[in-house]
Amino acid sequence: MSKKVAVILSGCGVYDGAEIQESVITLLRLDQRGAHVQCFAPNIAQHHVINHLTGEEMPESRNVLTESARIARGNVEDVRELKAEQFDALIVPGGFGVAKNLSSFASEGADCSVQPDVLAAAQAFASAGKPIGLLCISPVMASKIFGNGVIATLGSAEDPAAAALESMGGVHEECTVEDIVEDKTHKLVTTPAYMLAQSIAEAASGINKLVDRVLELTHPQ
Repeated sequence: MSKKVAVILSGCGVYDGAEIQESVITLLRLDQRGAHVQCFAPNIAQHHVINHLTGEEMPESRNVLTESARIARGNVEDVRELKAEQFDALIVPGGFGVAKNLSSFASEGADCSVQPDVLAAAQAFASAGKPIGLLCISPVMASKIFGNGVIATLGSAEDPAAAALESMGGVHEECTVEDIVEDKTHKLVTTPAYMLAQSIAEAASGINKLVDRVLELTHPQ
């Protein structure tokens, strides 16, 4: 029986939403492995909108759920409808949308909070002992989801986000771009992706390994 995996997106575009290449690699690998996937996103306004050509902020407003539909080809649901009991695992790609829309990490750092609907959904998976995969910047939410002592990676220990993770009660473990870090106690798998990747192939090397391991963890141990 194919596994059912929920993927939470944070918009569309690395600077103000979900990192598109990370998201597509994740969805591709899940499909290659025969998983049934459903995308979700919060039905909220984006923190702001960035012109991805110039890097400048644009004077407009966009909706995270609507923008996420671009990646999901329209097949995306409000994260409020995400029921952990209906899925075997959860994966969250990176992108600044994680730090701006799914959480307040971009503006508040270690004092951040996670968007309530996203937090409730992720904590439901954690409470049920179901595996979670967090890519790129997404592991900054790990201690909010699992509590103190959770082990995760953001790649380099020199990255300020790694220090923030530890100040929030997490344990940061260095990791190369093609590898993963697994917290066996919490069934959490993390990989640096574009925190370190210099190409889409490099990003894919770790993401594919993460997806494979998350799916392995859905089987009885």
